[in-house]
Amino acid sequence: MNSVYFDHNATTQIDSRVLDAMLPWMRTQSGNPSSRHQFGRAAREAVAQARAQVAAACGAQANQVVFTSSGTEANNLAIKGIAGYQAAGQILYSAVEHPCVSRSAVAMQAHGYQALSIPVDSQGKVDATQLAALLKQPTSLVSVMLANNETGVLQDVAGLANLVRAQGRIMHTDAVQALGKIVLNFNELNVHAMTVSSHKIHGPQGAAALILDKRLDIQPLINGGGQERGLRSGTENVAAIVGFGLACELASQDLAHYQSHTLSLRTQLEAGLNAMNAVIFGSQAARLPNTSFFAIDGIEGETLVMALDRKGYAVASGSACSSDSTEPSAVLLAMGVEEDLARGAIRVSLGTQNTVQQVAAFLQHLQQEINRLKQLSAMAA
Repeated sequence: MNSVYFDHNATTQIDSRVLDAMLPWMRTQSGNPSSRHQFGRAAREAVAQARAQVAAACGAQANQVVFTSSGTEANNLAIKGIAGYQAAGQILYSAVEHPCVSRSAVAMQAHGYQALSIPVDSQGKVDATQLAALLKQPTSLVSVMLANNETGVLQDVAGLANLVRAQGRIMHTDAVQALGKIVLNFNELNVHAMTVSSHKIHGPQGAAALILDKRLDIQPLINGGGQERGLRSGTENVAAIVGFGLACELASQDLAHYQSHTLSLRTQLEAGLNAMNAVIFGSQAARLPNTSFFAIDGIEGETLVMALDRKGYAVASGSACSSDSTEPSAVLLAMGVEEDLARGAIRVSLGTQNTVQQVAAFLQHLQQEINRLKQLSAMAA
């Protein structure tokens, strides 16, 4: 049985060209980028090149890129590091944020800050009126993700950032799911900080970045030798950073093809889902081209995920980072979806390697499994 991977929002296979670029930094003697000898200089130059590649993919400048080990670390650095420079006030985050943002905000309450979520509508879009009302109180930081990892719904980050800046506040966006899937421009988003990650774009795990406004004051989470402008001390993971840089360059080159190919597959998928009377979450909002989050009434999501896995299809029931939880998706609950339906949610996130034939076969197997599970439920009733 050939396995089909439909979980690209969780992680992606490393591109062979990326791996080839990384291997010399793992196989042969390389220097510490902080060292002054030729080995150190070579490593430092490789990191600098990768920094420029990441910046180009993000519409930023190289000196705005701070490398981290993961999107989670970058989001923690943004929330805790930026708020830490502000007087203790509100930390506002959208109700559909990744837990590494929402839990970081809540953790700051131990230091005198107040963590509040910004409501979203039934499509998962942030309520700008509610945000404007919340901004009337002293606010240390606002964080709204650009693209949701579960629904794929895109936020009007630039518009929300205008509201935030008009009140003299600071805006961060988690753009981990957006990089390589939509055009990304730090300046046009009008934010002060933005998070991106490598392993969502066929780069290695273990590399990510926080893009920062040059005028922004931020406290480090990790103190030490002063690497990454003193904001993220520790010897750089040169191989992973090199891979991240090339992955950004390749993703930028392939963006138009990626968008057209995955959108075509998603359209095919959702036509089949509609024929099954599936509920597609966020379907009336602008979404990432590759993402479909849906449920079949009366079918439990985890059960269906495991059934599809046995048929050779890797799909998800929500965020990979909360897959050990039996609770319904917090994103869907924030959108007003009832708990029983939310428990049935399945996410398909497509990639350029996926094909029309794979989607067609998936729809056939999905219908078969739905029929089987409904029959079992009827027999148990």
